[in-house]
Order: sequence, then C-alpha cells, then structure tokens
Amino acid sequence: MNNLTLRQLRYFDALAEHGHFGRAADVCAISQPALSVQIKDLEESFGAPLLERTTRRVRLTAFGEDVLVRVREILRSVDELGDMARAAQSGLTGRLRLGVIPTIAPYLLPVLLREIKTAFPDMALMVRETMTANLLAELHAGRIDTAIVALPVSEPAFAEVPLWSEEFVLVRPDTEATAPVPAPDTLERERLLLLEEGHCFRDQALSFCSLPTARPHEGLDGSSLSTLVQMVGAGLGVTVIPEMAISVDTPAAAVNVARFSGAQPARTIGMIWRKSSPLAAQLAQLSELVRDVGESL
Repeated sequence: MNNLTLRQLRYFDALAEHGHFGRAADVCAISQPALSVQIKDLEESFGAPLLERTTRRVRLTAFGEDVLVRVREILRSVDELGDMARAAQSGLTGRLRLGVIPTIAPYLLPVLLREIKTAFPDMALMVRETMTANLLAELHAGRIDTAIVALPVSEPAFAEVPLWSEEFVLVRPDTEATAPVPAPDTLERERLLLLEEGHCFRDQALSFCSLPTARPHEGLDGSSLSTLVQMVGAGLGVTVIPEMAISVDTPAAAVNVARFSGAQPARTIGMIWRKSSPLAAQLAQLSELVRDVGESL
C-alpha cells in the first residue's frame, strides 16, 4: 500500500467515470497502455482486482466500488487543500470549474465569460454543460466547484443562492399569431413539444401545464430549445421556452412568441456550491457578477 500515488487514484477515478480505457486515457492525457499499467499496479498494491474487463467496457468489482467511494473522498480533500490556499488570497484566482444546465448555457455564457475574464483576469475558468442530475453528482464528488441551475435543488449539502427569475413564453407557428393564446392546460391538444427526459425545464413545463411527467412518448422530443423552436416553425406543434432564449432561438424561425394570460410561469435561476467549500466567499462574490449578467439579458 506504500506505493499508492494520487496520479493512480485520479486515473482510477477517470476510468470508473468513463467505463472505457480509451476514453479515460484521453481525459487523463496519457496513452491507453500507460493507463492500463498504472491501474494494474494499483490493483497489485491493493492485492485485489478493481475491475471486470470486457471487450467493450470495464465494470467495477464490488471491492472496486468500495474503493471508489474512498478514492473520491481523498481526491476531493486534496482539491479542497488547493481551494483553501486560493481562498487565503484576495479575489478569485486559479482554476474554477463551473457547471451550467443546457437551457441556460447558450444564452448566458457568451456574455458571462466575457465579463468574468474582465473581472477576474487571474481565474482559469473551466465550463461543464450538462443536465442538472449530472451536475449535482459532480458537485457532490468535487469534480466541479459550483453550478448555475434552476432552483430549488433541495440538497442539504449545497448552498443555494437565488439570482434572478425569468418567465416562460409560448412559441407557436406564425400562422397562429392572431389566434387567442391557449390556456396552459390545453396545450397537450396543441401537440406540446418538450425537451428530452432528464432536462429540468421539461418537468417545469409539464408542471405548469398540469400534465403528468410520465407522458406518452411520441418521438418528437427535442435535444435543445433551439431544436424545439425549429420544430414549431415547421408546424409540428407548440412549445414553451424561457425568456432568455427568445432573442437567440426565435428570429430565424417562422414562429410567434406569446405571453400567457393570468399567472405567468417562471423559474428561478441560481448558483449552488458545497457548503463545505473553502471557496464559499469567493463563489458568493462570483454570484453577484452572474446575477448582474443574468438580469441584463
């Protein structure tokens, strides 16, 4: 056990995450044979196999699953030591790993990245765009430092900072521009187009329209808001999008944007980070900049 290295632990973590030697090697920026040797040395140090090797994927053994839990705790603690050193300095410096959900990233990041570069020139920002469930898991594991998501996430280990709210709008074919705006609970009859399962915005739209989350699948879900808008322009149905997407996704499509009558559907955008993070004060400072940019969109 005296031969264990942090490098080996990081290689094992990457292999467990990707389930494939080739992809893990690419992420770790080493050759696949070199990665295999390091994992083999790690198994010899433990005296037990960590992996079940198949022709397509690798799977963790029961022992490997137990080791992975401890390895990720160790790696997170090591990363937090670096965070403590950075927290002792003034301002945000060094690497910061930011997660953003796909229904925010394309609209917020072009402006936010420019503002961050100006406000925090010594910060090396790394951005991860993926769905909320993935971001929560990666934040728990210490693979990202903070995330911009729709609140609430209701995770006791995370601090949640609300930043701004934005309303949802109806997008329908431009041929329906003069027609009355349908009530939310009638949109299913209009063939409501939604994002793929796993997107929190999908669940928010279904909730607003009083529809069950486990609705029948018709093969017309979209992978992005932009795709949904184009599908509406092609006459396939109607959809709901957040305000920040209007100026980016609708100008090139033959669609009409309309407000609902009565109570307006909305979501709250915020930042989350681990309550234990040594960078909490700096992340709170960053959240102020994110709020300013978001409110200006």
